[in-house]
Amino acid sequence: MKVIICGAGQVGWQIARQLSGERNDVTLVDMNPDLVRRATDTLDVQGIAGFASHPDVLERAGARDADMIIAATHLDEVNMVACQVAHSVFSVSRKIARLRAQSYLDPLYSDLYRRDHLPIDVVISPEREVAEAALQRLAAPATFDTESFMLGRAQLLGILLDADCPVLNTPLRQLNELFPSLRAIVVGVRREGRLFAPEAGDQLFADDQIYVFAHSEDVNRALDIFGKQTKKQERIVIIGGGNVGLGVARALEARTDRMRAKVIEKNRARAEKAADGLERTIVLHGDGMDMDILMEAAIDRADAVLAVTDDDKTNILAAVRAKQAGCKMAIALVNDPTLAPLMGPLDIDAYINPRATTVSSILRHVRHGKVRAIYSLGDSEAEMIEAQVLSTSPLAGKLVREVEFPEGVLVGALMKGERVVKPTGDLRIEAGDVIALFVLAADVPEVERLLQVSIDFF
Repeated sequence: MKVIICGAGQVGWQIARQLSGERNDVTLVDMNPDLVRRATDTLDVQGIAGFASHPDVLERAGARDADMIIAATHLDEVNMVACQVAHSVFSVSRKIARLRAQSYLDPLYSDLYRRDHLPIDVVISPEREVAEAALQRLAAPATFDTESFMLGRAQLLGILLDADCPVLNTPLRQLNELFPSLRAIVVGVRREGRLFAPEAGDQLFADDQIYVFAHSEDVNRALDIFGKQTKKQERIVIIGGGNVGLGVARALEARTDRMRAKVIEKNRARAEKAADGLERTIVLHGDGMDMDILMEAAIDRADAVLAVTDDDKTNILAAVRAKQAGCKMAIALVNDPTLAPLMGPLDIDAYINPRATTVSSILRHVRHGKVRAIYSLGDSEAEMIEAQVLSTSPLAGKLVREVEFPEGVLVGALMKGERVVKPTGDLRIEAGDVIALFVLAADVPEVERLLQVSIDFF
C-alpha cells in the first residue's frame, strides 16, 4: 500500500514508523526539513520538505498513485486542503484528516465532509479521543490503562501487580482452573521493560504490568482477583480547562451518578469560556500548581485529579502536588513518551498519551480486514485489535486451537451476536463473529493476513 503522511510531528512520525515497519510504501511530507531528515534517517520512508497542501508538493510525494493520504499536520486548515487537493487533483481514494477545532466537529456541519463538498473519509479529533481516554481511566481507578471493546461489552485492563497480589507465582493455566467462570484472559505481560504474550505455564510476579481482557460484567471481579480494590470516584478535580478538560467536565455533567468535578484554569479567558459552557461544575481561575488554589478546590478530599493542560511538566508537577496534598488518585496527560518511566517513582497512578490515542484511531482505518477497533499499547509495542471475521478469512470455520497464531498473538474474546465468549481451544470461530486479538508489533502483518478480506472491504 502506498501512503502519504502529511506532518512529521509525533503522530505523523509514529504512524510512519508503524506502516513502514509493515512493508508499506510511505512518504512523509513536512515543511520542516529537519523533521523530514530525522524521519528518513531513522525510518524506511521517503521524505519531502514542503507545504503538505500544495499540489506540486503532493505530486512529488507520489500522490498520483497513492492509495491513502493521512493529513496530521498541526494546522486543521492545511489538513483539510491537503485532503481536498488529494481528491480533486490526484483522485486519492482514502483520505484521513486530524482536526482539532471543535467547531469543525459539530454534528450540525457534518455535511461539510461529503464527497462533493470537502471529501474527507475519516475525521480524527485528538481532543475528543483524549477526553474519552480520561473518562475510561476515571471509571477504572485501580488500573494504569484501560480501553473498551466490543460495543462496551469487554474491557482491556492494565494492572500493576503488587507484592500482596493473591495469585502471584500461579501458572496462568491454574488460574483458569481456580476461576472457571471468570470471563477474563491475561493477554500481555510487561516484565523488566519487555512486553510479551504469556503462555499457559507462565507465572505472574510482583511488579509485573499485565494486560487483562475481560467481560465488562467481570471487571470488578477480575480486579479483585489480582489484588485491586474498586472504589467509585465521586469528587474529581480537573486541572486545565481547554478542549480536553471541558470535554471531560461536560461528560461528567451528563451522567446520572453522583460524580462531580471542579475545573482549575490558569488563563482567564479560557476559564470564563469553561464557566459559560458548564452548568453544575465549579470553575476556578488560577494556577493548578498553586497549593492555595488546590486547597480551594478541596484537593485533599478529592477522589481523583486529572491534569490535562497543554504542558507535560505542569501536568506531572500538578499531579504530584495533588497526591502530596491527600488526593487519592492522579492522572496526568503526557505527550512525551520518554517521561512515562517517571510516573511510578512520582506516584502518578496513570497517564494518558495523546499520541497513542490518536495513532490508535488512525490505525483502525488503515488496517487490512474489517477492523472495528485498535488500541496501541506502550510505545507501539503491541496492539489490541478487534475485527469481524468474514467468510474470506482463514480463521472462519476453525476451532481456536486449530489456528496457527504467531507466538506474539493471543485471543482475548469472541463476540457471537451480542454475547461475549471467553476463548477456549474447542470454541469454533465462525463468519460474522467479532474477535479481539492481542498482537505484538512484529506479528501485525501476519494477523492482517489472517483477517484478510476482499478489496471491497478495504
